[in-house]
Amino acid sequence: MALGRKLAVVTTAATTITALLAPAAGASTETVDWKPCPTAAGVECGTVTVPIDWAHPGDGTIQLALARRKATDPAHRIGSILMDPGGPGGAGAAEVQDGWTLSPAITARFDTVGFDPRGVGQSSPVRCGLTEVTAPNPQLPKSSTEFRQLTARNQALGASCAKTTGPLADHVDTTSVAHDIDAIRAALGEAKLTYYGTSYGTLMGQEYAETFPGRVRALVLDGTMDHSVRSTWEFLSSQTRATQEMFDQFAHWCATTASCALHGQDVHAVMAQLYSRAEQGRLGTPDDPLDPVALVGMITHAFYGPDWAGLATSMVNLRDGKPAESAFGDITVPTSFSSIFCSDWRLPISGYGELETFRRSLSAIAPDVRFSPLAWTSATGCLGWPAPVRDPQRTPGFLGHLPVLLLNSRYDPATPYSWAQHLSRQTGAPLLTYDGWGHSAYFKNSDCMVSTTDKFLLDGTLPRRGTHCAAVPVGPAESRVDHPAY
Repeated sequence: MALGRKLAVVTTAATTITALLAPAAGASTETVDWKPCPTAAGVECGTVTVPIDWAHPGDGTIQLALARRKATDPAHRIGSILMDPGGPGGAGAAEVQDGWTLSPAITARFDTVGFDPRGVGQSSPVRCGLTEVTAPNPQLPKSSTEFRQLTARNQALGASCAKTTGPLADHVDTTSVAHDIDAIRAALGEAKLTYYGTSYGTLMGQEYAETFPGRVRALVLDGTMDHSVRSTWEFLSSQTRATQEMFDQFAHWCATTASCALHGQDVHAVMAQLYSRAEQGRLGTPDDPLDPVALVGMITHAFYGPDWAGLATSMVNLRDGKPAESAFGDITVPTSFSSIFCSDWRLPISGYGELETFRRSLSAIAPDVRFSPLAWTSATGCLGWPAPVRDPQRTPGFLGHLPVLLLNSRYDPATPYSWAQHLSRQTGAPLLTYDGWGHSAYFKNSDCMVSTTDKFLLDGTLPRRGTHCAAVPVGPAESRVDHPAY
């Protein structure tokens, strides 16, 4: 992200410097003062103090919020498993307090520990002066003027985050989070880290393995980010292809499932009609209109679980001029999203002409969805962002001899299967494939995925390379997804 192992190659000077500053394994460190959480029975809350800037630890500190559910079989306890739900902006401590956990086989033998990454939740959250930002926000610019408006809006938003939050706003990159994770590991009294991260949490796990290869016990990376994606086009097109694949799967499900509200109808034609009306400003209700980004965002969010039945009903309602029932939760992203994402990714767009070329090219490869709204808003959200890119893309610096297991759904709208395949080839880490649908793979009601992953976490047994788990038929929404992010 070693003792007795060949050190992984550290790929940037910044990583090398911060790795030298990290506390050595076994060094004196704080412990967590656990106390009962005031709003979650049976859960303990605590904090760990870390530097704002790991390269300059004397320049101030913050506290990271933790929550712990203790192992239910303490006589056979193995240790702690640290968990992160992704985002960026997902609050792991809050999720654990709300009941987020792995299987009973894991919770029996591990304390389940969630943490709010720096800048998130209760860990000195990034705060932005949204009411101060008055520039228009044309998320799908139609002219050079709108492109400049979007850039100006992002610049103003980023400046407001720095003003309201202070120095931390420029230090929420994932390399810093990897060092935070090691501080948590030490405070928990663990010689090595056991970790489950999903979505953006997989990037945290990758960077931990790169930075602290000798301190890895078992890392499960579920719904895998590919931080070696270098070009803006590759970033946009890979996620757009994955989203279109999901739409094709949804259309096939409707064609073969009598209970689908669009059964017997041309799903592609309905989608084209909805998109055209969204472009014209005639979709939704006067109080809740849907522009193209909101429409495709609603579609994509239904793919996370997936909730295909709810999506079909909402598409019918939108077509017929009725309000679409919101079975998809909050489709906003945390205010910390851009602060974190834009510090981890360099995705240049030279101007409106290049952006429009991207849009047209994406429409050609994805005739139904036209683009991935998550990829599009992530990349365009960094236009003009004033904070530095501290942790840009690079080839992963850890090798397959480390105990790392990758999980991915074959059809994932946020972290494409191709990303997991690429990371597996680059690092040698085995990839366990769920041949079904939705974002992440562990929570898809697949006994195969759960038992294979659990065996690795319990005793280190990795599956044979190329192992696949069969898809479970799609039913009601199966995953907890609060916002359509990584």
